[in-house]
Amino acid sequence: MVGFLSSSRYGPLGVDLGSRSVKLMQLSAAGDRVVDAARWDLPIDEPVNPERRDELIVEALGRVREGREFRGRRAALCLAADDLFVQNLRVAPAEGDELTKIVHFEAAGRLPFPREEADLRYVEAMDVRHGDAVRREVILMACRRQRIERLLAIAERAELVPTAIDVEPGALLRCYTRQYRRDDDQQQTRMYVNVGSRHTVVLIARASHAMFVKYIGCGAHDMDRAVASYLKIPVDDAVNLRRHNGDRRSDQRDPEVTRSIVEAVRPVLEQLAAELALCVRYYSVTFRGQSVATTVLGGGEANETLAEWLSARLTMPCELGEPLRAFQSITLPGRSGQWDVAAGLALREAPLT
Repeated sequence: MVGFLSSSRYGPLGVDLGSRSVKLMQLSAAGDRVVDAARWDLPIDEPVNPERRDELIVEALGRVREGREFRGRRAALCLAADDLFVQNLRVAPAEGDELTKIVHFEAAGRLPFPREEADLRYVEAMDVRHGDAVRREVILMACRRQRIERLLAIAERAELVPTAIDVEPGALLRCYTRQYRRDDDQQQTRMYVNVGSRHTVVLIARASHAMFVKYIGCGAHDMDRAVASYLKIPVDDAVNLRRHNGDRRSDQRDPEVTRSIVEAVRPVLEQLAAELALCVRYYSVTFRGQSVATTVLGGGEANETLAEWLSARLTMPCELGEPLRAFQSITLPGRSGQWDVAAGLALREAPLT
């Protein structure tokens, strides 16, 4: 929504504001080297009061940069799932301003807030058959302007200079398009799944062309609550238990603890798999003759066990996303999949190569 090119030797700070952490990544101006990346965890049980949360984020944005190699104050920001209304629409085919008018008209009756309060964007997918007619499939994305103003206010208080405000699906596509650039890759349709704390982002794309986007209300928070209930322990303890067990090598995990966690989170994962299957079905029915070749799993919950589990449920290959593979990178703690949104934001001004 805001953007300009820079002659700086450094790209913007990619600022990923999650519900549990703040992650920053900065690349060289060419977008081929990680200058620095860092994460700052937010309190788990902090009240959801918006003003208090904004204060915590501003504080985290200051702390996460202390003693690091980040350069400058330019930042590419990102709207969160709770800020966005996202929906695939089928509208009458048109071009330019005429298509924009049609999309805005269709959106007016679907938005969960008044149209005059909305900042609205859309992405064209492709023309599809709808009965005997041809319709244009578009991805509608809208948010209240006050949400954008709130995000800009956070940046100002944190002494950052916004160069762009993006959305998670756009950042994910930019991140992974950087990696899948071979001729064979350009012919494949992939489903990118970013499992976050409270939401899972689903993006189906062919090469760099987004075709379908959905947010699923399922994530790490649900898994932690399920473990806490199953083992009758506080949620904080469940968070730490899952984190420590999941980050260990498989031969170093306590088998009993692992079994308990698996049993506890099974209903959550079944729900996630069912929702993903519906996404694949929608895509296959809408874009006839095209199929999803593989799933790329990212986000803080991405691990080999979940990838194998989803592959079996969806009956398609599921691979772990490697958002740092395309860069000369520094060593970062934790699962690499958690950096995909931050990497895509950090690429916001990088040259297309």
